[in-house]
Amino acid sequence: MAKKKAFALRINEDMLKAIEKWAADEFRSTNGQLEWMLMQSLKKAKREPKPKTDSSKER
Repeated sequence: MAKKKAFALRINEDMLKAIEKWAADEFRSTNGQLEWMLMQSLKKAKREPKPKTDSSKER
């Protein structure tokens, strides 16, 4: 699994409430919902990250 990096995000309060509701409806955390939304946008734009190969498995 890719290493996760924390960062601060400033977001409109109403937008955050809408995302929190959507996350609850989908049984996800707010963070998980944001990650899912970002990945969907990356896929749609054909910019999803390339998976890194695990060099320890290649030995």
